[in-house]
Amino acid sequence: MNQYTKIILVRHGQSLGNATKTILGHTDLDMSEHGFKQAEATAEYLKNQKIDVIYSSDLKRAVNTALPHANMRGLKLHTSEKLREIYVGAWENLKTDDILAKWGREIFENDWLGNFGTFTFPEGESTLEGGRRFYTEMERICREYPGKTVLVAAHAAVIRSFWGIISNISPENLAKELSFSTNASFSIANYDGNRFIPVEYSHDEHLKEVGITSVKLI
Repeated sequence: MNQYTKIILVRHGQSLGNATKTILGHTDLDMSEHGFKQAEATAEYLKNQKIDVIYSSDLKRAVNTALPHANMRGLKLHTSEKLREIYVGAWENLKTDDILAKWGREIFENDWLGNFGTFTFPEGESTLEGGRRFYTEMERICREYPGKTVLVAAHAAVIRSFWGIISNISPENLAKELSFSTNASFSIANYDGNRFIPVEYSHDEHLKEVGITSVKLI
C-alpha cells in the first residue's frame, strides 16, 4: 500500500503588490506589514501540526510566509524557483490602472479574470503552463518524501491552477468553478504516489481576527 504524502499548501500573506493592486509575478517584493501578521497567524494556528519538511518559492513573500513554520520547528527551509508564481511577462510589477491604460479593460477583465484557466500573459507564461510547472515540482517533492507531511508556501495564481489540475476542473471552467485562495490561507492535499487527492482548499477561518484579504485587482 502506498504511503500518502500530506501537503499543506500555504499562500503567502498579503504582499506589497496585493496591497497596491500591482501584478508581481516573478517580481520579488515582500509582504506588507499586514501580510507578516497573517503569516504569523497561520504559523501559530498550525503550530501543533506535524510537519516534516518545509518548502517555499524562492520569492521573498513566500519565503517569509514559510519561515515562521521552519523557525518554530527548527527545520531547514528549502526553496525552489519552480514553485514561483506564474510569470506575467510584460505585466510584471505593473499596477492595474497601467495595464488597463495600455492593454484595455477587455483583456484584463474578460481574458485574464474571466478566462483564468486558458489565459497567456503578454510575453509571459500561460496559467496552465505555470500550473503544470508547479505540479511537476510538487510531484518531485512528494516522491522524495513519501509518508511525510510537507508544508509548501507559494502564490495565488499558481496554486489556483495547480488545484484545478488535481481537481479535474477543465481550464475553460476554472474561472467560474474555483476562486483565488486568500492570503495566508492553507490548502490540504494527499499524494498517493500516482496522483494528488484534494482535501480542503483555502482554509482561512483562523485569519478572521487579523483580517482576511484576497486578490483584488480592480
